[in-house]
Amino acid sequence: MIADWDVLERARQGDESAWLWLVARHSPALLRTALLITGSLSVAKDLAQESFVRLLDRGPPHPHGSFKAYLSTITFRLALKEKKRGQRQTELGNHDPVDMARSPLDEVLADERQRQLARVIGALPESQKAVLILRFYGQHSYEEIAQITGIPLGTVKSRLFHAVKACRRGMREKGLLE
Repeated sequence: MIADWDVLERARQGDESAWLWLVARHSPALLRTALLITGSLSVAKDLAQESFVRLLDRGPPHPHGSFKAYLSTITFRLALKEKKRGQRQTELGNHDPVDMARSPLDEVLADERQRQLARVIGALPESQKAVLILRFYGQHSYEEIAQITGIPLGTVKSRLFHAVKACRRGMREKGLLE
């Protein structure tokens, strides 16, 4: 299997198929992460695109670490900046978390449980929400989350534990979990 860093280098040299492959491979996780942080689907799409533009323009200082973590760090930081600015935000409860592999029919048929879970996640403290989103929606390892957020590994584990516990409690209160 070719490493993502090698595919990026091919994309920089003008290989459009390499670029399309990178976007298809990584954009669903970037969209989910940005959506859950900002609460806006349109902003999430913009931030995912901006992340790829920055990757192509600037690139990493050294292509030896995790490509996924590097790209997710860009998206994560852009999303936090956007949220801080408070521009173009909509209420998270108005959108389902996006899975780009789903058909339009699947999106229409998304059940109430997912909307309620998004509301429960949205109510978490920012520090817990960030690690939960990166772990379960961004599919990052604990080590990658520590790298992306700049917090110690033990803190990542602790925040994730408390976030999952709070989500379970919230879902139980809504009658969606036994």
